[in-house]
Amino acid sequence: MITALFLAFLQAGTAETYVVEPRVVTDEKAVFATVESVDVVSARARIGGVVGELRVDEGDAVEAGDIIAIVVDDRLGPQIGAVNSTAAALSAQLDQARSDLTRAQDLFDRGIFAQARLDEAQTAVDVLENQLASARQERAVIVQQSREGNVLAPTAGRVLDVPVTAGSVVLPGEMIASVASDLYVLRLMLPERHARSISEGDSIRVDGSDLTGDVAPTGFIRQVYPRIQDGRVMADALVDGLGDFFVGERVRVLVAVDSRETIFIPDTFVDTRYGVDYVQIQGESENTYDVVIQRGEVRGSEIEILSGLSTGDILVQP
Repeated sequence: MITALFLAFLQAGTAETYVVEPRVVTDEKAVFATVESVDVVSARARIGGVVGELRVDEGDAVEAGDIIAIVVDDRLGPQIGAVNSTAAALSAQLDQARSDLTRAQDLFDRGIFAQARLDEAQTAVDVLENQLASARQERAVIVQQSREGNVLAPTAGRVLDVPVTAGSVVLPGEMIASVASDLYVLRLMLPERHARSISEGDSIRVDGSDLTGDVAPTGFIRQVYPRIQDGRVMADALVDGLGDFFVGERVRVLVAVDSRETIFIPDTFVDTRYGVDYVQIQGESENTYDVVIQRGEVRGSEIEILSGLSTGDILVQP
């Protein structure tokens, strides 16, 4: 009997204890975010005409400056031909005028040709040279217009939409394709009551069950938009590895929205009997007594205590 009491005393004396202290914790709100590109830009036709060749389709990756499509304007070919003919005629006239100027200069040097006739011949040469230069510039303008039929990718990224097909008639400025830039973000929509509690640089957690590939489990807020629409504030978060996701795909994320002071204790100090949670508290004379508690959130191996404990209480592991 004495040996049993002595062993019980030793076991009680070596029981593990825990001092209750409040802790500041961060509350997280679960929201669904969509994978979006920071910039979605349109590749537009610079001239009107017919789409003669379409080189991309939805989902294709492009680099800035790649030719997406070729728009052909059938009117530019005849215009170039007409300007070429005009330039050829002016060139022939200029050759004749230069020959006339050479003869007039020879006659003038021998004193049998008037100065006024020589000036007229020089003027005719100058006029034809300027007309020929103007025709060549006009041809360069039309050739440049034909080159503008090449629709170029405005940025590197992925093609999201191609609303035209080969043979479609397009007008100047009409969209040929929309391209999403390579920088992808998670776009969050939070209730407006959280607008003041989030800021740039705040961390977020991505739900592990939604991860695919090499997507990082955490990220941070890149930008908070200064506009509340339909009772929600929009923010963008950067997470590494979003390139393999579909644009518009929904992902569950946890965002820190508030902080509060509460009590957490190790779950080994909680004893559940008949559906009721108890903890043992050490009194002033080192005797222990049970107290009923109300548990809250579970974080790892710790349990939040909503009621039943106060700061400074000494818990004894049951």
